[in-house]
Amino acid sequence: MKITKPLSTCVVLTMLGVSAGCSYPSKEKNEDETSPAKVPHIRIVANSLGMKFPLGMDANHNPYLAYIEKNTGMEVNVTLPPLNGYDDKLNVIMTSGEPPDLLNTANPSWFINFVNQKALTPLNDYIDKYGANLKAKIPKEAWDNVTVNGQIYAIPSVNEVKGTEIIYARKDWLDKLGLQPPHSIEEFTAVMKAFAERDPDGNGIQDTYGLSILERLGRTSPFLGAFGAQMNAWYERDGKLVYSGILPEMKQALTYMNSLYEQNILDPEFPLNKIDILGEKVARGKIGLYSAAWSDTRSHIEQNRKSDPTAVWIPLDYPTGPGGKHGVYSTSIVRSYNVVPVKSQNAAAVVKFLDFIAGPAQNTLKLGFEKEVWTQVNGKLSIRLDEHIKQAYRGIYGALVDTIDRDLTRKRLDGLGEQFRLYENLQRIDNNLMQNRFNGPPTPAMGKHQVKLSKLQEETFTRIIAGMSPIDEFDVFVKNWKDAGGDEITGEVNEWWRQSGK
Repeated sequence: MKITKPLSTCVVLTMLGVSAGCSYPSKEKNEDETSPAKVPHIRIVANSLGMKFPLGMDANHNPYLAYIEKNTGMEVNVTLPPLNGYDDKLNVIMTSGEPPDLLNTANPSWFINFVNQKALTPLNDYIDKYGANLKAKIPKEAWDNVTVNGQIYAIPSVNEVKGTEIIYARKDWLDKLGLQPPHSIEEFTAVMKAFAERDPDGNGIQDTYGLSILERLGRTSPFLGAFGAQMNAWYERDGKLVYSGILPEMKQALTYMNSLYEQNILDPEFPLNKIDILGEKVARGKIGLYSAAWSDTRSHIEQNRKSDPTAVWIPLDYPTGPGGKHGVYSTSIVRSYNVVPVKSQNAAAVVKFLDFIAGPAQNTLKLGFEKEVWTQVNGKLSIRLDEHIKQAYRGIYGALVDTIDRDLTRKRLDGLGEQFRLYENLQRIDNNLMQNRFNGPPTPAMGKHQVKLSKLQEETFTRIIAGMSPIDEFDVFVKNWKDAGGDEITGEVNEWWRQSGK
């Protein structure tokens, strides 16, 4: 049964604690092994991406790391902190007496904060000497994002996709209820209301949701876009850049999302919906319309199809709102930042390691080992999905320095199954992007204020949607955001805008 509103209020107020601490793994050495003085040894901290290792393997003992070590002549020790509180773990590691040689983070505020503290090694000279593949494959815009006062403080991993979200819906539910695929935001509301109230799964119980989203307002992009706003973006207004989160358009979007909640259309458990929880609801057939990731057609949606052969999922147009507005957020060109603490003496080895991943190793880490995972026949990839999934952990290493190869991307996605429409999904997203106009490096004030401002925004927006705060609380948020560092950030963003000549 659906969770009730009073219980959902408790859900919103639930606070999750974050523990910290980390230790570095060690590798057993044989007495006759080459001495450490002759074998470059680096310690890295990376994001697990939620990947699992096959039985008997781990981050430090598997064929892909062995392949990297063999071809670089290095010994690499890998630490994978838990995903929950990942950047908090990095903070603890950075302040330890002996930080590792490489840390990877997707958080630009974390990156610029340690730049401000002068805790990171400038990498220009090392990249010039040892980073030929990095220089050739990473575009200038990405390098600009990690360059502060002429110094490169991180090697960026590049986003292979320009956007993430695309709305998918159960066509069999639409047909059963006599509904057409929606286009306007009003039509979307009507469809979602029907999915919540009219028993589309036919089990005689009102246990389906009209819409479900993630914690921190994840998977809301198409619905915000209908009102001309996106989370964490900057748009031009009267020749200046303004933060999307304080625009009147965002207030309109929050008002709409709250109306879905008040009508029992929106899943009231949303404040605690992590991706695995949302995915499980999709797979169990409790959700018939949601903003999916472009790759969900071969994960959560496919799981639902396997458990319910009558399920038919189709992509929908992005909802059009007042004034014909529609669209989805655009991702930053930088997927993550690879930094070297100033206390490390191994910057050269780190750059060589990352240069190998960006160059000779890129295809192997994207596709897997040839003949084990894939073969190529007449220019088309044939992928063994069982082995592809089993060896997916290779992405932990490949994601450190992802690069863009459009031809390889299409071959790979089509090889995973053209029925999943993966490349088609990316094209649909690309054609509906709302461009974030700020694409420079994080500013100093972002390093100082962004964490608390993000928390303020997430908590305020969640409370407004869940009806725990009136919509006018948005106006209080705008003032607080400006006073707590938002105005300082806005000034720096517009100085970048002025200097860039945009």
